[in-house]
Amino acid sequence: MENLKDKTAKGLLWGGFGNGMQQFLGLAAGIVLGRLLSPDDYGLMAMIVVFSLIANELQNSGFKVALTNLDTPTSRDYNSVFWFNTMMGALMYVILFFSAPLIAGYYRRPELIPLCRYAFLGFVFSSFGVVQSAYLFKNLMARQQAQANIMATLVSVAVGVGTAWLGFGYWAIASQNVVYIGTNTLLLWHYSSWRPSFSIDFGPVRKMFRFSCKILLSGIFTILNNNILNVLLGRYFSAHATGVYNQAYQWHSKVFYLIQGSVQVVAQPVFVDLRSEKERQLKALRKFMRFTSFLAFPMMFGFGLVSEEFIVLTITEVWRPSAILIKYLSVSGAFVPLSFLLSNVIMSKGKSGVYMWSTICLGVIQVLLMIALHSYGIHTMVVAYVCVTIAWFFVWHHLAGRYTGYGVLMVLSDVLPFCLSAFAVMALTYFMTSGITNLYLLLISRVVIAAALYYFVRRALRCEILNECIGFAKSRIKRKQ
Repeated sequence: MENLKDKTAKGLLWGGFGNGMQQFLGLAAGIVLGRLLSPDDYGLMAMIVVFSLIANELQNSGFKVALTNLDTPTSRDYNSVFWFNTMMGALMYVILFFSAPLIAGYYRRPELIPLCRYAFLGFVFSSFGVVQSAYLFKNLMARQQAQANIMATLVSVAVGVGTAWLGFGYWAIASQNVVYIGTNTLLLWHYSSWRPSFSIDFGPVRKMFRFSCKILLSGIFTILNNNILNVLLGRYFSAHATGVYNQAYQWHSKVFYLIQGSVQVVAQPVFVDLRSEKERQLKALRKFMRFTSFLAFPMMFGFGLVSEEFIVLTITEVWRPSAILIKYLSVSGAFVPLSFLLSNVIMSKGKSGVYMWSTICLGVIQVLLMIALHSYGIHTMVVAYVCVTIAWFFVWHHLAGRYTGYGVLMVLSDVLPFCLSAFAVMALTYFMTSGITNLYLLLISRVVIAAALYYFVRRALRCEILNECIGFAKSRIKRKQ
């Protein structure tokens, strides 16, 4: 029988592998689609993605988190949530189907009507997979989740690239999203042993609703927080400008989701298992924070360093304006996975209300600030967005510290060394390579030099997380031999 430590280590390994493969495939697809599609195509999809995400959040109503937060969820609990989700999925699609003209009217783009009605099919398909995903997530079945995600990504990338090559424009992006969700749902059913029954009982849903409704509101505001610039840029600026920003956001999010996704599959279940043991939970939180900081700061700062040559070489000069925005976004992107961990430990304590109000406050501040600054241009709005995102990391820490004893000196000792060393490495790399004019050579040189410098700096500082990662990798190789 595996203990929690072994399950967590395997979960991190599979979470990292699964997300690594997804992001690699997404990278390849992003390069091909970036060359085949225009900023206007991306801009149109960016305008409507927030509506689909909010509808999806309404459909699952926070019950995946609620199920995970139960110590021992029963088949009756899963069955109740399954039928609620599928019914809500159908209802939300009908509502949004008839709301498509209103959405198109807001952006003054009539072509959005059929696009909305097609793209929104995704969350109907996802409604059938929420409980299966929750079952795998609760039981730390990270390998099965990774396999489902990778195979779904492969199929959806093939569809997206194929339809874009055939000249379908923005329909290619919509098709890629819909196919991914549908395929992933089928694979979750394949890997999960739980099956629904026709004995429909909404009693467990009612009991969970007090907790889940707060997660629901938090989820809606999180979506707004992440997509507020897409919504407002689509209203105040052109589809082209929205597409430029969306391309920057998509590329920068691939990097931080690679990191966040690695810990996401295990963090909350581990925090829930340890919530009655405060010292062990705090110890686990600090190790997660150090591990995430060890990866997040060099990867995000490094991507910001090479963003211009990367964008120009992969998706051509047309997208160069996106590279400048990536430099801004990469600074705050390093803090996003850390904020995710802090918010998860708050939820593990059953404090969904605290999580909800913090997320709502962040959303309200961002909306008001973006509206107030839109007349100053996109760059000003993005810089403000970055500043608020970083500032809210400290809000999450303050709230998490109240329930876990995670003090200011602790978080500084866990996070600051990685932040400072990554910044110093990227600054030194920039000056060492500033004389290189060939973009291919510049990109390769910066990646190699930055990676080598960061490794030797952390090695010289006797980084415990680095040693543990190396030790774990060696032990896995020995087991296979």
